[in-house]
Amino acid sequence: MEPGFFPLDKELALLPGNLTPRLHEALVRLSIQQPSFAKAAAELAFFTGATVHADTGRRRTEAAGAVLLAHETAEAARILREHPTAPAGPDTLVFSVDGAMVPIVGGQWREVRTLAVGELLPPRTTRDGVLRETSNLSYFSRLSDSTSFAELAVLELHRRGIETAQRVGAVVDGAEWCQSFIDYHYAEAVRILDHPHAAEHITLIGQSATPAGPLLSAAECARLRTELKQDGPAGVLAELRALVEAQGDLPQVVKALAYLEHRQAQMHYPQFVAEGWPIGSGMVESANKLVVEERLKGAGMHWAEENVNPLLALRNAWCNDRWNETWMLIERLTRRVMAVQHQERRARRRPVAVGLAPIAPEAAAPRTIPPAAPPTAQVATKPPHPWKRAWSIRRQRELAGAA
Repeated sequence: MEPGFFPLDKELALLPGNLTPRLHEALVRLSIQQPSFAKAAAELAFFTGATVHADTGRRRTEAAGAVLLAHETAEAARILREHPTAPAGPDTLVFSVDGAMVPIVGGQWREVRTLAVGELLPPRTTRDGVLRETSNLSYFSRLSDSTSFAELAVLELHRRGIETAQRVGAVVDGAEWCQSFIDYHYAEAVRILDHPHAAEHITLIGQSATPAGPLLSAAECARLRTELKQDGPAGVLAELRALVEAQGDLPQVVKALAYLEHRQAQMHYPQFVAEGWPIGSGMVESANKLVVEERLKGAGMHWAEENVNPLLALRNAWCNDRWNETWMLIERLTRRVMAVQHQERRARRRPVAVGLAPIAPEAAAPRTIPPAAPPTAQVATKPPHPWKRAWSIRRQRELAGAA
């Protein structure tokens, strides 16, 4: 038996399943906020009295996310293909990208990449010093390779007006894919190596073991990290270079020094601070926890890979404070699919003549025109289907009287 159709469903604008549109939305929203689908179902029952199984929440959430994911993927492709006019951008736009690992069914771990975008507010002086704030943050996350992620992320960066912003900066760690991401979207961006990440490499060099002990004491490492932030990379790199050369061949130390030297242009922290740029990528590291790990990295969780991105698309909408417009879109697209499926079912149920030989074109044309019916002839008409008849108290009384 296949699903049927009831006209009242269309009148009430119902979505698939047996929940009202409002309960359906509430279940999906709770399912992306709560740490599990079971807790989402419990919260729905507490607030509304509607009892659903956790699997119902999972199915409804995955279906809604899949609709949104397909739309956003197509929209990103459209932007890359048509290059529509960009919205007005802010004075200063800054973005960061990073990755977080999530558990996949089968014991594997895959990297979810996240983009965080924000606007820089003018620096303001406080009792503790100059404060630089990033406001109006938004996020975009996908489980994908770096190339696909860069193409998909155009959706959020275009929306935020990266093409028309007066200044654009990018604060990232040293991963090569992060640099490729900047090249793809805004090669002229001010590139800043996350300062804590650079400081980690100084510590790595200083704590490397030798027969005489660590290369640098904890105090010397702290001094170099402070100098890097306050004076820039030139003096720090010169000191580290002399230290490494004096120690001979220490592969891990040579690699860490090469890492810093290759990114020297991204470590002019005094200049960046003077220009009002942030020197840490905290906004995307917070996004890893807020958008990704808070929902997808719970104890005992293992996700089917195909279900990760639908959930991430919904999490992005909620974390970006765009839930209302996003859910209206999901409802509209879902009802459109339902209408197509209804028409397909009607087409399958339409009676088809069986056993009739095909009629040749010349035989199909009538040879004679039948005479017109007499004026007094009554043409029989089929009564309307009960679903199409007006149903009212008056009509009920008429039927009752006729009986």
